[in-house]
Amino acid sequence: MAELTRVLTGFARALREAGLPVGSGDALTHCRAMTVLDTTDLADVYWGGRTTLLKRHEDLPRYDETFRRYFLGTDDPPPGLLTILAEQAADAAPALPGPEGTADERETDAPLGLSASDVDSLKRKAFSACTPEELAAIRRAVARLRLTPPSRRTRRTRPARKGGEPDLRRTIRAGLRTFGEPRALLWRERRVRLRPLILLLDVSGSMAAHSRTLLQFAYSAHRAAAKVEVFCFGTRLTRITAQLGTRDADEALARAAEAVVDWEGGTRIGAALDEFVRTHGRRGRCRGGVVVICSDGFDRGDPDVLARAVRRLSRLCHRLVWANPHGATGSLGMRIAAPCVDLLVTGHDLRSLEELAAALPRVR
Repeated sequence: MAELTRVLTGFARALREAGLPVGSGDALTHCRAMTVLDTTDLADVYWGGRTTLLKRHEDLPRYDETFRRYFLGTDDPPPGLLTILAEQAADAAPALPGPEGTADERETDAPLGLSASDVDSLKRKAFSACTPEELAAIRRAVARLRLTPPSRRTRRTRPARKGGEPDLRRTIRAGLRTFGEPRALLWRERRVRLRPLILLLDVSGSMAAHSRTLLQFAYSAHRAAAKVEVFCFGTRLTRITAQLGTRDADEALARAAEAVVDWEGGTRIGAALDEFVRTHGRRGRCRGGVVVICSDGFDRGDPDVLARAVRRLSRLCHRLVWANPHGATGSLGMRIAAPCVDLLVTGHDLRSLEELAAALPRVR
């Protein structure tokens, strides 16, 4: 019990150092809450702290960052058995099942969990080299990703507890209640709004080993924020945002698979991007947003069409991100698009998808 108290108070101290208003009373409430929860379950530790230590919704990103660094980071992890058990719970706990098989088959055949070392090795294993069971485990892990869409600061301001710039109007108005003697200087800060996030997924035959996992990644992104649009393309462009709108992951992925008629077919990246620019980009769907193209760049269409479409798309959106399982080299389409791409990442394994999810909030 003393070890648990030391770990939890250390977490509260880390939150204070990150700028969150966490007092000793909050830390005591967190310790009392954890006495009735499972301290070996990372989800219980997370929600227990979020319920008792978090006061403002805008502090949630800093809380998540501090939680990951404190309980799962390698810089200054907490001592004792709790660290090991929490890492195993985070990596091994089953999440939403994959779309393959019937409900009865998934109930009997789904693995109960993986050890921390097995999950860590799967994070660096390419999707093309994974077995069906490993791909199902990876998709469950992708479903647990906490993706934060990119954001921007607006010109409008809002009241702030500290920092930012002085709010003279509110300060003077408050001083009128005390006969012109303001008690404290009030502050304001600029509002933050989410940028539109557009995911363009290549579901052609050359991306067969990655398309289902990328679709699960798109579903997790769509559940994270409202301003997320998802498109699939092979030989044609298909919008599947509405199909991913249901709460049930299996149903959402099944509806998306039914809507895409060119699944694992040919590849015409240039034609698909040109159609997106003409039908959706010009209508302002990607204006000021971040467009993420998940494709290997193997295009069977006209290279001039691809070059023209990528240039127009890069001018319409705020940032253009390309996730290529084979990296920056190899395909002609990738060499054509590379000059217009702001950020190039890989998407061949679970680790690269986690890095992509972590990089999106930092896109400026």
